[in-house]
Amino acid sequence: MEAIVLAGGLGTRLRSVVPDLPKCMAPINGIPFLSYLIDHLTTQGVTKFIFALGYKSDEFIHFLNTKLPKNNFSIVIEDEPLGTGGAIKLAASKASDKDIIALNGDSLYKVNLNQLMEFHLAHKADCTLALKPMQQFERYGSVVINANTTIASFKEKQFMEAGFINGGVYALNVASFLAKPLPTQFSLEKDYLEKYAQEGNLYGNVQEAYFIDIGIPEDFAKAQVELL
Repeated sequence: MEAIVLAGGLGTRLRSVVPDLPKCMAPINGIPFLSYLIDHLTTQGVTKFIFALGYKSDEFIHFLNTKLPKNNFSIVIEDEPLGTGGAIKLAASKASDKDIIALNGDSLYKVNLNQLMEFHLAHKADCTLALKPMQQFERYGSVVINANTTIASFKEKQFMEAGFINGGVYALNVASFLAKPLPTQFSLEKDYLEKYAQEGNLYGNVQEAYFIDIGIPEDFAKAQVELL
């Protein structure tokens, strides 16, 4: 499998505890968070990586050269912030596979990627979202799916007793995605997922698996314990 990893975020909410590094490079027990993510992806069968970089991209270069064989990864660098969608669009133009994995580099959702991709291909989906079941949450928006597992709608952040959240891991058909009339700079969530859900070819694959997002200091601290 081939995976795009979004690693260009500014990490402004984490600056109080990690002031000088990109969010994905924040140290968890002395090891960059991105290392944990790469290890999981590798065990799941990912052999080719495209890293979409932006803020302080130089911080990644030495790490990647020591972490992965040079022929196993490539990078694209945003000259200006492109948003989550724009970054994936830039990286997807470099992809060699017809269907790829795309994911956020600041969260770890230990989904079964083979299961996700098999589901995606079986449904001939444009995009399949890995959905995390969650109880009593308000930090994340929620995703509603139809009986046939197509995406019905997205709900704004609000307290929910139970529901599904977008885990930030996607199986994506490259040709379909690049064919959409999307601008250079856009939000994957707002301008692609929410906009095109009503076409009926975006699917949700529910997986109960470990999830952590290090985007705020509280969860950054929790990661120090849970990823020990």
